[in-house]
Amino acid sequence: MTTKITQKITPFLWFDDKAEEAAKFYAGIFKNSKVGKITRYDEESAGPTGRPAGSVMTVEFELEGQEFVALNGGPIFKFTEAISFVVNCETQEEVDYFWSKLSAGGEESRCGWLRDKFGLSWQVIPVVLIEMLADKDTAKAKRVMRAMLQMDKIDIPALKKAYDGK
Repeated sequence: MTTKITQKITPFLWFDDKAEEAAKFYAGIFKNSKVGKITRYDEESAGPTGRPAGSVMTVEFELEGQEFVALNGGPIFKFTEAISFVVNCETQEEVDYFWSKLSAGGEESRCGWLRDKFGLSWQVIPVVLIEMLADKDTAKAKRVMRAMLQMDKIDIPALKKAYDGK
């Protein structure tokens, strides 16, 4: 990564003091990912923010081509489920992998949602779920919705059974 901005919109994530740890955690989960430039608080910027001089201020990182910036901004703001990142999965193995990795030390929730150990919300969703829910046969879509509402981690074979009316 360079300092040149390469995408129009970049998610900017506010952490208390774990920006670098989070960036490395995420880059270790997603293929084609990397941690980039790290900036540090100097004496002047450290004072007003309460962060120690020399500590990490921002970390640029990239996950599957999507650029992010993480900030150690202190305990003022926390993540909520009002913002989440969707991980689109092709297979059950992918769902299982991302669910396991992202929920480690965090909290599992309903319908494919989880919160990671840093409090950031993720949706681990098989693309086939979206296709089934958008089916013109509303009875099939309704059965899939009913099945999905019973799940924490999404189970593709169970969704397909519901879709097929079994």
